[in-house]
Amino acid sequence: MIINTESAIFNLMVKYSESQQLTNEQLDRTFSALSNPTRRAILARLANGEAQVNDIAAPFGMSLPAISKHLKVLEKANLIVRHKDGRLRRCQLTAGPLESAADWIRFYKQFWDTQLDSLTQYLENTSKPDSK
Repeated sequence: MIINTESAIFNLMVKYSESQQLTNEQLDRTFSALSNPTRRAILARLANGEAQVNDIAAPFGMSLPAISKHLKVLEKANLIVRHKDGRLRRCQLTAGPLESAADWIRFYKQFWDTQLDSLTQYLENTSKPDSK
């Protein structure tokens, strides 16, 4: 027997969205920023600690203005904070938006797990030979 859980899942989705007060705009900025491999590499570097812009740019074969554009996208998504330290510009990772994105993914994982469990159950029931 397959249990129809779509309405229950939908209701949970609505409650989750309301209770977490995640804005679609913030999630859009986060996922958009994460969609680029250079920006993901920058975040991986900053996961080790604060770094100067020149140090961040060093492993990439691109100009400082190009790296600066990537940093602006990350900053707009609230994934990093940039600040001046004398003549140096430093960047630091901020985890909040990543945690929110991970929460969003974890929540929808429940939905897909339920759907896949239902599919498994359906396939097991339909593949059994009729016993007459």
